[in-house]
Amino acid sequence: MWWNKLLQIWKIKDLRKNIIFVLLMLVVFRIGAHIPVPGINTDNLREFFDQSQLMGLLNLFSGGTMENFSIMALGIAPYITASIIFQLLTMIIPRLEQLSKEEGGRQKINQYTRFATVPLAALQSYAMIGILRQSQLDIIGQLSFFELFTIIITVTGGTIFLMWIGELISEKHIGNGISLLIFAGIISGLPKFVQQVFITFDRDQLFTFLVYAGIALVTVIGVVTINEAQRNIPVSYARRVRGMRMYGGMDTHLPLRVNMAGVIPIIFAISIILFPTMIAQFFINARTEWVAALAQWTIDLFQNQAFYGIFYFTLVVVFTYFYTSVIFHPDQISENLQKQGGFIPGIRPGRFTAEYLGKVTNRILLAGSLFLGLIAVLPLLMQVFTGTQVLVIGGTSILIVVSVVIETVKQVQSQLTMREYEGF
Repeated sequence: MWWNKLLQIWKIKDLRKNIIFVLLMLVVFRIGAHIPVPGINTDNLREFFDQSQLMGLLNLFSGGTMENFSIMALGIAPYITASIIFQLLTMIIPRLEQLSKEEGGRQKINQYTRFATVPLAALQSYAMIGILRQSQLDIIGQLSFFELFTIIITVTGGTIFLMWIGELISEKHIGNGISLLIFAGIISGLPKFVQQVFITFDRDQLFTFLVYAGIALVTVIGVVTINEAQRNIPVSYARRVRGMRMYGGMDTHLPLRVNMAGVIPIIFAISIILFPTMIAQFFINARTEWVAALAQWTIDLFQNQAFYGIFYFTLVVVFTYFYTSVIFHPDQISENLQKQGGFIPGIRPGRFTAEYLGKVTNRILLAGSLFLGLIAVLPLLMQVFTGTQVLVIGGTSILIVVSVVIETVKQVQSQLTMREYEGF
């Protein structure tokens, strides 16, 4: 049973120390998330995030640090952005692609990603301050150059500190450090959500609460199912005779996951949606009338729930196909199978195998992309059907939480298995 596993984990000294270390790092992160930058009206800031669906999503991926504008206000969002940029550049620039295949090349690319995080964090912190200044709410007053520079340096330093913590956690092989930081930020908001539910609880809404609980349960089951779902492509290896011995002749399968891209398409979509609104905020008070009118029209357009939901859903579906094409290469898989003497029964090796894999991938991606899109707009759908701001299921939050839990459990399980073999 599960308590036997916990007892087994606790008995292994180095594994126990690693888990305690990870928990302490998460505690340090949450302490830093509640240290606000001086001069910020935190009450008006939380109201600003509650009014904006887009900023709420950005706050989610910062680990919940933006709504306090803490010293870690940006969370690890700049590091995630830098990682995505270098993943794309690796596929575009031949030199980086070659570097990624060399021994030690990944370490160099990771180092470049860390360097790129610093200017990205400074730029995003400046843009965030600009957005808060443009808000109708009195969030941040007039800042001198020294005060502005100090805030930017502080927030940038907080991001670098979190990046360091995330890498320390990853080195312990108890889950992915960056994912666990986002996970901790999401889970930290659970007590506040439960408190809001009890405050607004009304016996007349009991049926609505039961429906909400049922939908939440179905959502969790759906996320687990799609996250673990895969299509197994049968692969056979031809027999080879060398001297007096025969090798090969093995039948296996090639697993193709329904959700290969994970939560990355949602991050891409959020970045695209935030960009027009962020730029428009800087021109809303422009002296040229048509520029100010265009900026206001852009802000109003993205505040329209119908347009926002349709555009967000479409972007997630498109980016799911795009990112999968970046990380999954049927031609390389076909070539590797052919070199190893493997083939898909009924499919000729080479180009035909690559075409078959591409066709199957596109079909299963349809289900995966529609699921991700539905998860992304689930809060909007819940607002429409329940008519309340409290009863909102964060589909993206559930997706991240479930994915992180599954990944962490698998890593801990693999370490237990490895130590069992060492015992033998």
